[in-house]
Order: sequence, then C-alpha cells, then structure tokens
Amino acid sequence: MNLPQKHSAKGTTIFTVMSALATEHNAINLSQGFPDFPVDENLGVLLAEAVQNGYNQYSPMPGLPMLRDTIANDFKRRYHVDIDGTNEITVTPGATYGIYTAFTSILQKGDEVIVLEPAYDSYIPNIETNGAIVVPVPLTAPAFTVDWNRVKDAITNKTKAIIINTPHNPTGTMWTRGDWDNLAEVLRGTDIIVVSDEVYEQLVFDGKEHYSVLQHEELRERSFAIFSFGKVYHNTGWKMGYVIAPPELTKAFRSIHQFLCFSVNTPAQYALAQYLSQPTLPDVKNMMQQKRNYFLELLKDTPFTIHQPAAGSYFQTAQYANISDMPDTEFAIWLTKEYGVATIPVSVFYSNKQDDKIIRFCFAKKEETIKAAIEKLSAIKSPVL
Repeated sequence: MNLPQKHSAKGTTIFTVMSALATEHNAINLSQGFPDFPVDENLGVLLAEAVQNGYNQYSPMPGLPMLRDTIANDFKRRYHVDIDGTNEITVTPGATYGIYTAFTSILQKGDEVIVLEPAYDSYIPNIETNGAIVVPVPLTAPAFTVDWNRVKDAITNKTKAIIINTPHNPTGTMWTRGDWDNLAEVLRGTDIIVVSDEVYEQLVFDGKEHYSVLQHEELRERSFAIFSFGKVYHNTGWKMGYVIAPPELTKAFRSIHQFLCFSVNTPAQYALAQYLSQPTLPDVKNMMQQKRNYFLELLKDTPFTIHQPAAGSYFQTAQYANISDMPDTEFAIWLTKEYGVATIPVSVFYSNKQDDKIIRFCFAKKEETIKAAIEKLSAIKSPVL
C-alpha cells in the first residue's frame, strides 16, 4: 500500500524509545515526564464516587458543565480573569490533543507557523499533518530567551500562528509579563493566532508566578490556552486537559473536536470537578520545588553541569560536555545501558537536531528514585573516552 507520510518525524517518539530502553535494561526512568508517586487519595475516592453515582455515559461534547464552571471559578480565584465556562472552555482528552485540535481548527495548506525551539516534539508533526509549514526560531542559549528580532523576521503574509510554551519543556524557563508584551507588539496589526501551551502553569518555583496569556487583555482575544490536569495532579494516565479560547476560536475548535472524540471520560470529569471545588488543595508547587531542589543538590556530586535551575515544569536540563563528546542521543542511550539512568537528549526538540551536549532529566519522582538515580550517575568517570 502507498500510504502518505503526513509529517517529517521518523519512527517512534524518543519518549517511547527511551522508556522502552529503560525497561529493557532495568534502568531508572528519568526520561518521560510522568510521576512515579500516587495521586491524592481523595481524587481516587472521587473517581470511584463518580462511577457509583452513575457518571458512566457520554458527557456533553464541550465537557461536563460542572467541570467547566469549576475551571472558570478556579481561574477567577488564581488569575483574576473572567472565563465563560459555556462558550470559552472545552474539556479534552489531554493537552497534546488540545494542541493538535487547535492547529487543525485554524490551519490550511501552505499556512506558516512559528515554533520557538527547542520545542515539545508534538508541535511540528501537528502542524505538518495539517499541511502547514513550520518556521523554526531558535531560543538563545543557555538562558533560552527569545530573540524578538528573529521572531519579527520570521513573520510573513503566510504566518497563521505562533506556539508558545511556558513553563517551558524541555528547558524549565518561564515567560514574564514583559515577554507577552513583546509578543503583543510583534503581532499587533496582524491576524496571527497564539497557541499557548501552559500545561506546567502550577509547577513554578522560587516565588515566581506564572503569567498566562489569558491575563494579557490584548493577546487573549487571539489565543488558545492549553492546560493539563495530568501534569498538575500527577495523573497523566487519565489524559485529561482543557482548552480556553474566546468564543469565535472555541467554536472553531469544537467544530473539529466533536468529530475527533466528541466527549471525554465522564467519571474523571466528575472527580476533577469535585476535587477542584474543595476549599483547600495540596500545595503541588512546593512539593515539586522540593523535588527539584533535592535533585539539584545531589546532582552536584556528578560531572554534569547545570547552567540554571528550572524555573518551572518537571524538568531539569544538564550539560555533559565534561563527560563525553558523544552526540546527545548516543550519550543518552549509553547512559541508559551502562549506568542505568534513562534521560532525553535535547537535540530531539530541534527541527535541525541541534546538539549542544544537553540532556533532560525528569525530577517528578519519589525521593528514593531520585537518590538511586544520582548514585548511579555519581559513578560516571570523567571524561569518558
């Protein structure tokens, strides 16, 4: 059969490859971004309650009204923004789905989309599958800041969208209000749509505050904002997310969503609505910061170099140039096989596979997992010939 190649990505994603390699070699998996600790017991109780209370059939296409209203109340409390749960919130089976559907609802063949790299690996296949053209703009290492002149130069009359990710995967950097102001200035006078991936918005450290595109009055009217329950509440296997956009964009989004999956896991929606309605919730920000700090403290005893602590997300990048001059993918495979710790090479987040000898660790793990991994990494002799 002559089957079409819809995008430029080859083979299986690096996350599947490294997780499989970790299993094969009985390695500690610090590659894929999922926790190895349990969800809040109360959330599990609420999921069982949903089944017992009969929430087992299709939910409305946009999501259970109780969940959408609860999300709106949550954003009013945390970000002081007014969201219309009926016309601006759509519940999705995960954030990656939300990103794909947002692109599908706005892109046509020949459109261009600006992607700031390094970038999460689903963005480019999502864009290309819709017949659009990726225009990569590199962030400036090692701080991974935006070169606004390069963004301006990347805009053409074919530019349909730009995708933003803050807190950033894989680097752990965060946008400030000033970054959003700069973006607004660049986009002013255009019809370019912003796709804002904010899945780690509650996992921010060192007293920093996440600034959402929804708080920026000028940009909000042209933006999809994508969120993930799985990243915040450590239940990535539930595949639960949501997309917030102004009514016109939400209408376009739902016109695609209704024919892709129509509705999302009803018991999970009930459980999350009840959970979010509780007067107090666990301090996930502080818990994850403690894990980051513990990881960084132990990593000091290894030959890896840290340029800056992650400001948010699950991830910490580290340079290994003091250890080896191997390409990063080769190094990550070697590290898994020889020292029993699986990581992700950062070159996979670049369309041109730029290799700065950097790998990404996931620190969203139990302390004993982190300790065991660092003990293995501490055994590395430097340099490796």
